[in-house]
Amino acid sequence: MNTPTDSTHGTDVLAVKDEGQENAVDRVLVLEMVRVTEAAAVAAAQLIGRGDEKAADAAAVEAMRRAFDNLYMDGTVVIGEGERDEAPMLYIGEKVGGAPGKGPKIDIALDPLEGTTITAKAGPNSLAVLAAAEEGCLLNAPDVYMDKLAVGPGLPADIIDLAKSATENVKAVAAAKDKDPSDINVCVLDRPRHASLIAELRALGCGVYLIGDGDVAGVIAVTDQDTGIDMYMGQGGAPEGVLAAAALRCVGGQFNGRLVFRNDDEKARARKWGITDLDRIYKLEDLAGGDCIFAATGVTDGSLLAGVKKRKKSTGATIMTTESVVMRASSGTVRWIRGEHRISPHKAG
Repeated sequence: MNTPTDSTHGTDVLAVKDEGQENAVDRVLVLEMVRVTEAAAVAAAQLIGRGDEKAADAAAVEAMRRAFDNLYMDGTVVIGEGERDEAPMLYIGEKVGGAPGKGPKIDIALDPLEGTTITAKAGPNSLAVLAAAEEGCLLNAPDVYMDKLAVGPGLPADIIDLAKSATENVKAVAAAKDKDPSDINVCVLDRPRHASLIAELRALGCGVYLIGDGDVAGVIAVTDQDTGIDMYMGQGGAPEGVLAAAALRCVGGQFNGRLVFRNDDEKARARKWGITDLDRIYKLEDLAGGDCIFAATGVTDGSLLAGVKKRKKSTGATIMTTESVVMRASSGTVRWIRGEHRISPHKAG
């Protein structure tokens, strides 16, 4: 598998907003985390369109683990690839980082390849994603479903409420934006379980933007006016909900999430990770608190980030280019980073 010899070779910072002072912990959380998502994205990109979801995911996972080993931190995966006996790589509770017992204690939520099916089929919006925060600040969400409701920044507090119907939420957001409900655009995962939700939204005249996969990018889309997306609704993975909440903490917005349990085994798994109120509606800071960080690198081209590209230089070297974003909640810093990664000649394809 092709891997970068230097995951920050030729890095160019394209845009920076609201710079804040940084210390050693910040360097780990803000700047170095991009190296991790870049490594996972470059590894997964070798399998774009090859039809093998498991191989693409495994490549991203292994590359992400190796990159973590280079960071000075004492990290713990609180959202990962399942529990120890179910996933051999980056499982919940796994220790990561190059300074166990010495470096800053950091909780990590990650999805080495958000959109495995997308990658296998060469579709849009697959990402390598992670969130990091001080110990105890990320919800240790089990790998179950979550009802999600999100809007972008600039709206009155508590404008959305999962306890209310989709119609009530759309009307509330429309009124706050001085729009008619028929002018509201809602992003929804294209799944059979959302048939009634889609019908309800279309009865209001809403524009319904259906996506095949990648609901982290779908939630983040509400923060960018250029996407035209006003709201995100629907049911998806709980781990992805925490990752999306971390991004919204950094750039603004509101999020409601409620865990969905299909059987007693899933309820038992939630209790194992300390969740006692199984009907709780979580808000943004319940899911991602403290000075959290969100980092993502595009694998395939998407609305948020460009995907990995491979080219040959005149010297014969193989170069992989990546586009990433890294955000920090406490300062509102948003960095857009383009990286060039030199691939070892004996590994280049």
